[in-house]
Amino acid sequence: MSTATKPARGPAARTAARAAGRTGQYLALTAYLVFLAFPLLWLISTSFKSPQELASIDPTWIPREPSLDNYRAAFDAQPLLRSALNSLLVAGSASLITVAIAVPAAYVMVRNRSRVSRAGTVWILVSQMFPLVLIIIPLFLILRNLQLINSLPGLTMVYVVWCLPFALWMLQGYVKAVPRTLEEAAAVDGASRLTTLRSVVLPLLTPGLVATLMFSFVTAWNEFFFALVLLKTPEKQTMSVILTHFVGAEGVADLGPLAAASFLATLPSLLFFAFLQRRLVSGMLAGAVKG
Repeated sequence: MSTATKPARGPAARTAARAAGRTGQYLALTAYLVFLAFPLLWLISTSFKSPQELASIDPTWIPREPSLDNYRAAFDAQPLLRSALNSLLVAGSASLITVAIAVPAAYVMVRNRSRVSRAGTVWILVSQMFPLVLIIIPLFLILRNLQLINSLPGLTMVYVVWCLPFALWMLQGYVKAVPRTLEEAAAVDGASRLTTLRSVVLPLLTPGLVATLMFSFVTAWNEFFFALVLLKTPEKQTMSVILTHFVGAEGVADLGPLAAASFLATLPSLLFFAFLQRRLVSGMLAGAVKG
């Protein structure tokens, strides 16, 4: 008993199916991007609205009469420029120091597999499970003995310690992707371990370095708890702490200046990512060609 076979799909049907699938992918990607960008777009729109428009029952997507009054009020109310410079100094220093420490440490942990390196990897994961409240008291006592309370160098040290475990975990995967044959060839040519790391491995780690640098910078820039506890005077506080000053004791915030200050606090991270994104893509392409 013969069974009926399905008719073969023609080229036009296959092309239509591919076009429909591609359209569905684009629609899903567009919806995802809109979902991610909506809070930022709403924040920007709020920062340009007048107090009367913010108090209106019917919200508006686009300000009817956009103005910079909220930005002027934000700068008049709090030292935003000084706090932004403090955050930039702390986050930039912490991210650079973290990457400088994490690169050789990750290389040693990957290439010299031993019980010590495996125990170090396990400790990296365990350290990320500690709640902040548990470590803030001993951390505060250590910094007090070092006379680094209420200082930007002390906060930078804390951020380095806080970002380093995850930076090590990220870079280990990139180091494992570097072929050992390249290092063996460099060793045959007489290169030392340090020379091999600097001249052979490091150029191939560009995507990992950029990704780790971005992660460390954004983490330090957005961090709030350590900065709140360790920094006391307003002239040394970071941007994340200054934003809380726009909220009153009863939780009532001046929404317009708060939105303006929040957008200004978000802008450096966006610019930093946009600046390093090209280097990340070019580093990935270069690593693929060299590999």
